[in-house]
Amino acid sequence: MSSTEDEQLADLKDWWDRNGKPLLTGGVLALAVVVGWNTWHKYQSTQAQNASMLYQQLLETTFDPAGKPDVAKVAELSNKLKSEYAGTYYAQYASLFAAKTAVDAGKLDDAAAELQSVVAKPADATIGELARQRLARVLAAQSKAEEGLKLLDGDAEKAFVASREELKGDLLVKVGRNDDARSAYEKAKAALSDEAAVGGLQMKLDDLAKGDA
Repeated sequence: MSSTEDEQLADLKDWWDRNGKPLLTGGVLALAVVVGWNTWHKYQSTQAQNASMLYQQLLETTFDPAGKPDVAKVAELSNKLKSEYAGTYYAQYASLFAAKTAVDAGKLDDAAAELQSVVAKPADATIGELARQRLARVLAAQSKAEEGLKLLDGDAEKAFVASREELKGDLLVKVGRNDDARSAYEKAKAALSDEAAVGGLQMKLDDLAKGDA
């Protein structure tokens, strides 16, 4: 792997660490709600509870003695969830988790495959957007930024405008389209509060301005 590829993978892992924990935390809470909501029907309730137990096993028992995710075990449990509970929230959060561990292990092809399965048929719009953005980031780390940009075409739901446009700007910088990147960053900034837009996003705009100087 070249130094440039190493840097891209390091950037991807850093981005995932900063954005992954809220997903897993929110996902567990959302899935707990799903289990309770499905109690109106015994079969659905049983299925949801079984899937919940398997998903919890995925989160809790996939670590090796060093505390790192066991990629093979994650893939095994993720595939079981997708096979037995296809299309459920549990199966799709398992795919997102499996993609994260694959990224950590440097297996970007495996990560892309997991994310593509969610993007193709998401359980809901939120999971679909999360998978779409993560897949675009993985593709960029594979030197396929143009493919990643195609995933980000069109309008995102209001809650995701800032994150999608910022990501779009990052990929546009990678392919040397700095003017388009600046426009994307400005759209992201406009979608945030003044306080939220002061941090890393503003730094990216400042860096582009320095490059033009």
